[in-house]
Amino acid sequence: MSAARFVVRGKVQGVWFRASTREQAGALGLRGHAHNREDGSVEVLAVGTDDSVEALAGWLRLGPSGARVDTVERSTADESEAGESFRIG
Repeated sequence: MSAARFVVRGKVQGVWFRASTREQAGALGLRGHAHNREDGSVEVLAVGTDDSVEALAGWLRLGPSGARVDTVERSTADESEAGESFRIG
């Protein structure tokens, strides 16, 4: 089991980034969240198998069409923060 926190910077607000992340996370069986931050970035918490978290990490570097990802910062997270599903806020 892996738990990772990502901060995604670029043109990532107002382009369906969070909803698309939720779709990807659901398809990968991940728990966690995606929410906008005041600085214009998006924070993503992902908890699941190592392979699933890595797959989402790869997708976050690209994002949905309409987004422009400049950087993705990754740090470890506590899986207890994730809850039972993947939500956006």
